[in-house]
This record gives sequence, C-alpha cells and structure tokens, in this order.
Amino acid sequence: MTAGPPPAREAHEAGAYQPGRPRGAGAAAPILARFDRRRLALLESAGPPGRRLLDAGAGRGRFVAHARAAGWDARGIEPSAREDAMHVERTSIEAAGIGPGSLDAITLWHVLEHVEDPAAVLGRLHGWLVTGGVLVVGVPNLASVQARLGGPRWYHLDLPRHRTHFTAKGLAALLERTGFETPRTHHLLLEHNPFGFWQSAVNRAAPTPSWLYNALKRNAPLQAADAVPTALALPLVPVALAAEAAAGLVRRGGTVAAVSRARR
Repeated sequence: MTAGPPPAREAHEAGAYQPGRPRGAGAAAPILARFDRRRLALLESAGPPGRRLLDAGAGRGRFVAHARAAGWDARGIEPSAREDAMHVERTSIEAAGIGPGSLDAITLWHVLEHVEDPAAVLGRLHGWLVTGGVLVVGVPNLASVQARLGGPRWYHLDLPRHRTHFTAKGLAALLERTGFETPRTHHLLLEHNPFGFWQSAVNRAAPTPSWLYNALKRNAPLQAADAVPTALALPLVPVALAAEAAAGLVRRGGTVAAVSRARR
C-alpha cells in the first residue's frame, strides 16, 4: 500500500516552507525589495483610512520591515515565526488576539490558499478592519494560462500545502460574501507570475516538479537529474516573461491580487 501525502502541517514544516535562509537570498534582495514596493503600492493606491497595517502570514517579516521603513505602523502574525523576526508575533489568524476595528489595512499575500476555511478567515479579518479598511489578497489563479499549461504539474498547484485554489471571479465572490466590496483585481504581477509560467513549462519535462525552487529552499539536492532539463530551459526565461505578460493583459495571469474595502 502506497502512503498518501503528508498532512498539510507536516508538509509545511518539512517542505519548501521550512525555516532557513534560501540559497541566493543575498543576491535576490534587490528583486525582493522591488516586489515589496509593488505590494505596498497596491495597498496605498486604495487609500486606506490610516496607517495601522497587519501582514497576516508574515513569514520572516520582510514585508513588515519594508512597510515600517515607509512610515506604516506595521506588524505581522505568522504561526512559524522565528524568535528574531522583528514585529512579527508567533500566532495564527485563528488564535490572534486582535481587537475589532483596530486595523486600517491587512495584507494576506499567498496565505488564503493554505488555510482550511477561507471564508472563516476572511470573515475574521473583516472584523479586525475599520469600515473602509483595505484588504490586499494575493492567490494563485486557477483560471490562468499557466495553470492550463502545467496541468497536474502547475507550479502553483503545490499540493498538499495549497488546500484551495481560486479563480479571480471566485475570489471576488468570496470577498463580497464575507463583507468586502467588489475588489479590483491585478494580473500583471512580477513576483510570482513569470517564474510560475517558466517553472510550469519545465515541470512537464523534469523528473521532479519545481526542483529549482526546492533546491533554492534547501529542500532538494543540487546534484540531481532535474538540473539538466532546468539548465536547458534557462534560455526560455524571456519567452516566459513575454507569455505571462500577454496572459496578464487578458486577465489570465498566473496569480491574482485583489484589493478590496471592508463594508459594514
């Protein structure tokens, strides 16, 4: 009898999300800073009523640090937060002791697909926001071109860590049902989309899906048969950039960001 996949909790602790500094993190710092600027720009474009910001699922606290440097009263929550993570509390959305109406903005960046009950999570976040408070949600897009290209090897499928997958239309409907205005959605996102397109294409030929990402996360050996198709596919990176840009223009980007306001 073949053992099934590990429970989601174990998969997070032992898999690609395990604690530790990824390979190449220093070299990637300027790129990551650009991603943080883009996320903050999405938030600021909505005009939150104040500067009290929570990053729910803050990871190592990189975005929290960026927002604080930009003048926000920012903090984060993260179930697996490290002790040295500044302004990030080690707790979950379900257990966090945050008062009603105590926040002006929340970012939920590639977290909603991981939770067991997305509607319950969004309802809880809605209660934390003031009326008119802004919520920015980023999730993979099941209706994307790269999802169709990758099929069962789509980079953002990532089972069992991703428990729910959304389309832009489905996410908007869920936000409206949990107390938010119809969101503005964005499909042209450099942070995940071009790499997701390229990796999804590589996954169709590679022995192990998403080997490069896992190797960078120190979750896969560098010396592996997967390195060959990955290396051969590197010249296709500009093609992936162009293809994903075209997909984003027709609102079929690999991930989608929704910016919405809490209503009462």
